[in-house]
Amino acid sequence: MQFDATSAECLIFTFKEGLLSPIAHDLKIRVTRFTLEVDPATRRIDARFDPTSLRVVNAMKNGAEAPDALSDKDKLKIEENIRKDVLEALRYPEIRFVSEGDGTSDHQLRGTLTLHGVSRPVSASMRDEAGRHIGETPLRQPDFGIKPYSAMLGALRVRPDVTVWLSVPSTS
Repeated sequence: MQFDATSAECLIFTFKEGLLSPIAHDLKIRVTRFTLEVDPATRRIDARFDPTSLRVVNAMKNGAEAPDALSDKDKLKIEENIRKDVLEALRYPEIRFVSEGDGTSDHQLRGTLTLHGVSRPVSASMRDEAGRHIGETPLRQPDFGIKPYSAMLGALRVRPDVTVWLSVPSTS
């Protein structure tokens, strides 16, 4: 089975910190180009994500969406910073996850994530919800050689930990 952004959804949530964090925004970001190939017999997953396809959906305030908090111009600037300075998408044009297959249970997904040229084991908690499989995992950017975004001499910065959320249709 194969899924992409027309049938599945991949979101990244970032969180602000620092002295000027009260004037900044947590972000909800959508990955708009990716493929997930799932082998039901082995439970192996091979997923590829395009780092140039990240789009800011909206700001988040106290865990709720704040759709009017960012202008379109602000969103484009953030997206450019993500592509160029954070993920270095020209240098690292693909993000890939390969599951261990037999190491996958109904509530846990384990595999190797290659991000920013670094491969590391990751684990995601899984749940079923409204006919979909939902996976969620925290990722620590420095573990993959990524320096979290900062501005104004570090008074405004993105926390090292981001949350990746993925939803695919249930196949059973």
